[in-house]
Amino acid sequence: MRTIEIQGRSSVSRALVGERLRHVDRYAPPGRTIVLADANVHRLHGGEFPPWPTILLDGGEANKTLDSVARIYRDLLGAGADRSTFILVVGGGVVCDMAGFAASTYMRGLPFGFVATTLLAQVDASVGGKNGVNLDGFKNIVGVFEHPQFVLCDPWLLRTLPAAEAANGFAEAVKHGLIGDPGLLDLLENETDKALALEPVLMEEIVQASLAVKAAVVGRDEREAGERKVLNFGHTMAHAIETAYGLSHGEAVAIGLVFALRLSLRKGILRNAGLVERTTRVLQRFGLPTVLARDPRPLLEAAAKDKKRAGEMIDLVLLEDLGKPRLHRLSLDALKEDIVDLCQPA
Repeated sequence: MRTIEIQGRSSVSRALVGERLRHVDRYAPPGRTIVLADANVHRLHGGEFPPWPTILLDGGEANKTLDSVARIYRDLLGAGADRSTFILVVGGGVVCDMAGFAASTYMRGLPFGFVATTLLAQVDASVGGKNGVNLDGFKNIVGVFEHPQFVLCDPWLLRTLPAAEAANGFAEAVKHGLIGDPGLLDLLENETDKALALEPVLMEEIVQASLAVKAAVVGRDEREAGERKVLNFGHTMAHAIETAYGLSHGEAVAIGLVFALRLSLRKGILRNAGLVERTTRVLQRFGLPTVLARDPRPLLEAAAKDKKRAGEMIDLVLLEDLGKPRLHRLSLDALKEDIVDLCQPA
């Protein structure tokens, strides 16, 4: 097991990479813990859960709403949760987001920890202190910054992931390789077959490398005042693509990464055209799309709703070279032209 510390404003969160779900009682207090768990995860791995009160939740982006959070509040009230209760959240990124938000706001905040059960949650979504839900087409528009005490990343849980769900996490791992760890990109490129087989030892290495990139950035800019925005590389377009066309997060991120690289090249910020081709090839080997040949009008509308918008300007993250992201502010009008042009096949 490897431990990665994420320094928050008032506390330290630990990512426990390689620890097993069956050992979670070493980290959550027996006798006063209530479990909020993805119903599907409980069906597959319930035998490894500790014998604690458990509330089952439905995952999926459509359930990431304030209505779902209200149901969690009521279930916690029904279970007798009070200020002494610890909340253990077991599930993927959506469940961690909304249950973490519920724990952070119920009775003005209860301590909580995560068991991240998808690759996306392990490499990205459950770490960093962002918890929240969607509202009226605006992604993650309601939320808080509050770190879990721990995030347990058990690579053996990944063996039951469908291939499409695993691909969501691989897209984020590619992003972390591009912005902060060229060695991670090499690993994904050279060990694709073993990664696709979700080999636990390799997956532990991939998760550890991804979280090391994210933890370093979050530790320097917890509240996204500046540097943390580089973690949004590829995500301005990705969030809009998810909203406009209903693609999965990983599919949208993959297209968003290639879009951001092509835009970096077009703006003269990136000089290495080979990096665009290499990234495209790696993403495709993981079964991810890299172009969006569709009517751009829904995408233009969705991009205008991005929370990174400031008036008629929007912040994008572009890349100078491997490991060298940089913030770039662009007018919405200019972005519209780039969307129409660059979202066609290369």
